[in-house]
Amino acid sequence: MVRDGYFYGAGCLLAAGVIAWLAAWPYAVPVLLLGAFFLWFFRDPERQIPQAPSGLVPVVSPGDGKVTDVSIVTANGVARNRISIFLSVFDVHVNRSPIAGVIREVRYQRGKFLNAMGAQSAEENEQNIVTVEGDGRVVIFKQIAGLIARRIVFNFRVGDNVACGERVGLIKFGSRVDVLFDRDAAIQVKVGDRVKGGATVLALLPVGQPAYAGSVDASNERAAQGAEREAH
Repeated sequence: MVRDGYFYGAGCLLAAGVIAWLAAWPYAVPVLLLGAFFLWFFRDPERQIPQAPSGLVPVVSPGDGKVTDVSIVTANGVARNRISIFLSVFDVHVNRSPIAGVIREVRYQRGKFLNAMGAQSAEENEQNIVTVEGDGRVVIFKQIAGLIARRIVFNFRVGDNVACGERVGLIKFGSRVDVLFDRDAAIQVKVGDRVKGGATVLALLPVGQPAYAGSVDASNERAAQGAEREAH
């Protein structure tokens, strides 16, 4: 379980105790149920990280949820595949790295809190944009806030190494994750599929030549500082 679950759960338990003492125990039941929900919401199950055949790079899902879009978009002037995954309040919200590699860029973007299922949320909503390079490939994934998500957590910095499927952070309550990668990938999912973070292979990429050139500018390095960012 993510430690936040214990904080929320303990807070509800304390509040329920105060309500039961000041009023009567039946009035504390809704608060106890809310505490139980928080403990369930912040669950963090172990996942079996898949192994790809030799010469291929597996792109795994960064979160649990439902695939809502598989399309081609232009990012930084480059056409890429994009897979969008909607995380409802009932899904596990721990986020995982889609590939093994080095974090090359972390960029936090303030924005709106539109419905995460809407197409415009990918560009307009508050989000954390992470670029990972590994096996000569660059994969970008976004942690996107939704209607009720108000806190995006990312626990790594530029230059850190991550394993495929490794826990990297979470988005609290309903949200969305997008994954962008090269167009020569063999996509393994379709719209409507349910996926699991770290366990479901979204696509397979041939091992390529190093694709990330240039250095991260100072503003992006500053954006990477601070493992946890909170939207107000």
